[in-house]
Order: sequence, then structure tokens, then C-alpha cells
Amino acid sequence: MAQTLENTMRCRVRLRDGVATVQALVRHPMETGFRVDTESGQLVPAHYITELRCEHQGQVVLLCHWSRAVSKNPYLSFMFDGARAGDILTLIWRDNTGQSDQLVVTIAAS
Repeated sequence: MAQTLENTMRCRVRLRDGVATVQALVRHPMETGFRVDTESGQLVPAHYITELRCEHQGQVVLLCHWSRAVSKNPYLSFMFDGARAGDILTLIWRDNTGQSDQLVVTIAAS
């Protein structure tokens, strides 16, 4: 069963001449499955984001397929054209264990 987490993302959007600059931080352990726990000597199970999607007004503007190679608490910054103040931006991630989170942001005027 998929589990939805809350409050794992922070996002800032800056708007200038119709171009949105998105800065997002995702709190996630991003475990590779190769690290050994120093106390137990056992491998720490893999737990990493497999997909991160950003939608602007319901249209996908960024789609990331990630794997084990992304660091803990990943930071993401990107730009896209055609944004306006009041538009809705949605960030969604899913991981290899079935967990997910979603953040909806209203783009503010700069």
C-alpha cells in the first residue's frame, strides 16, 4: 500500500518576465541499499526517489527519473517559460517503497 507523506518539500518560485525560477528542497533519506549500518553490520535497505514531477497549470514542465545516485535531501533548481502570477505549480515525488508527497504552490507576483 502506498503511503503519502506530508511536509517533505519546500519550494520557492520567483517570477520575472514570464519566466519562473523554481527552487525546491526535498527531505528524503535517499539510501542506496549499499551502505552498511555500523551498529548492526547489515545493509541499510534501499530507499530513494524514483520520480519527481513538476506541473504548471496541470501540464508537466519537468519530469525526473532518479535512482540511487542522488544525494540525501536533494535540492532542485530549474526555470520554465509561460508562468504568471496566480498560476498553480505542483511538485510530486514517488519513491521505490511506494511513499509519495505532493506540494501545491501558487506563484506570487515578484
